[in-house]
Amino acid sequence: MKLTNYMFDAVIVGAGGAGMTASLQLAQSGLNVAVLSKVYPTRSHTVSAQGGIAAALGNVHEDDWRWHMYDTVKGSDYLGDQGSIEYMCKMAPQVMYELEHMGMPFSRLENGKIYQRAFGGQTINYGKDMAHRSCAVADRTGHALLHTLFQNNIKAKTHFFNEWFTIDLVKNTQGNIAGIIAMCIETGEIAFFNAKATIFATGGAGRIYATSTNALINTGDGLGMTLRAGLPLQDMEMWQFHPTGIPKVGVLITEGVRGEGGYLLNKKGERFMERYAPHAKDLASRDVVSRAIAMEIRAGNGFNADGIDYVKLKLDHLGADVINSRLPGIRELAITFAHTDPLVEAIPVTPTCHYMMGGIPTNIHGQVITLGSDNKDRIVEGLYAIGECANVSVHGANRLGTNSLLDLVVFGRASGLHAENAIQEGLSLHTATESDIEQALQRMNRWDSTQKGEDFNLIRHDMQKAMQNDFGVFRQEEQMVEGLKKLEKLRERLKHAALTDRSNVFNTARIQALELDNLMDVAYVTAVSALTRKESRGAHSREDYPKRDDKNWLKHLLCFSDGEINYRPVNMKPQTVNPFEPTERVY
Repeated sequence: MKLTNYMFDAVIVGAGGAGMTASLQLAQSGLNVAVLSKVYPTRSHTVSAQGGIAAALGNVHEDDWRWHMYDTVKGSDYLGDQGSIEYMCKMAPQVMYELEHMGMPFSRLENGKIYQRAFGGQTINYGKDMAHRSCAVADRTGHALLHTLFQNNIKAKTHFFNEWFTIDLVKNTQGNIAGIIAMCIETGEIAFFNAKATIFATGGAGRIYATSTNALINTGDGLGMTLRAGLPLQDMEMWQFHPTGIPKVGVLITEGVRGEGGYLLNKKGERFMERYAPHAKDLASRDVVSRAIAMEIRAGNGFNADGIDYVKLKLDHLGADVINSRLPGIRELAITFAHTDPLVEAIPVTPTCHYMMGGIPTNIHGQVITLGSDNKDRIVEGLYAIGECANVSVHGANRLGTNSLLDLVVFGRASGLHAENAIQEGLSLHTATESDIEQALQRMNRWDSTQKGEDFNLIRHDMQKAMQNDFGVFRQEEQMVEGLKKLEKLRERLKHAALTDRSNVFNTARIQALELDNLMDVAYVTAVSALTRKESRGAHSREDYPKRDDKNWLKHLLCFSDGEINYRPVNMKPQTVNPFEPTERVY
């Protein structure tokens, strides 16, 4: 097979908010930077983020990054690393002003300052009252962020390889990362990208579930590559179910609707969140609201249409001016996908898989870490992970709304700064032999050489069904054991599945087959991790272990591709403030 060779200082896989923040930092410093994206950059999944970016600017009321930190630690159900959370919340205002100066078109308050709205779990004065902390561009904040970063990257002369699919990491015989092997989707060309720093910004993997707010491209590619390189994933049992997805289709209705004053109703017309979170009500954290909706439906208080149970989200009382100026995209989505005009009637909503809190373990610089032979953290030199695919552990067991875009830009910037310094101080460019590259191509060669076998689409359908049924909002041992058995059989079936189309030009079937390898690995480590953690914490809600167990389970769970489990302590030592000790989490 003929291979094209490219050489760069840094190669970034993924052109979402995290990837393009890192690439901008590197390109502006004069380094030679490549960004590979399997879609055109402005179609990366960051584009669908609606509600805002959390930062304690204090534009609506007095605010403090320490209050933001407290909310994030509490929101994480104390599984978040407090050193990372401190760094993120402290950096947030500076990063907002940098985006503003880049030209990000924030909505404005009457005094001209950046508009900030309320969001679930965000409070002032350590939980005393709801905070207006989320800097928003109407209900299209991710869209504006992505376009702002793309335009600035074009200006900085970042090299974009659009519609390229990354197949695997290239490791040499010494175990060093030499770069990646990738394929041009348009032509089928295969290339080796040799780089001093390789940065994964590949996003989430929500497509392991049958119903998800995630785009079809969210297939956990960086996670699959990490597992195949012999590295672990961290806290993969922690999947957030967003309370307000549109039934059947899974399209997201932003929490910003509730931030603007919308509220949930059951079929009796009751504002039921008052029973579950008397203080925060509809703006409790997402895991709390999702469980409340699930419990209302279980109690027979939900609506039902076409066999689907749901509750309703009412916002018509906000008036046409507020809806059309601050939530125009939401109205459009509701009309298109729920056949409901929120100006006159409530929107049907149900909890839907939304966000992966787990991922590739990293430090605050985005450097990937694994466990050494002495069971201590070891940095994987030259390999970084940022954004949703990474676990720097600012979200712990449950992410607060609008902390996701903040995570992208803060740690995208941090990894860019660290990689820039490392390269300037002599980070090595590792070479790879033919056999190293052959190893990285093994998976694609497998698909291309299997002549007969099962259609992989059937396997994907069965995997998503197993995840949806056995690893959803509520979990219990018996169900999960059965689910894991199903996944083990599906893993075996996938080894013998075949492609009917082996052409080179725009062969989307080949891409989907390669994506399914990644999804299957992510589903498997999610299932193993969920079975292992015998407590309820944040989004991980076990009916057989309903209480949080700090004595035995206040620790990160590491899972390798073969299902081997190990643990890391939670960082309870911030640099400049006293630690927030675990307490009962009530809203």
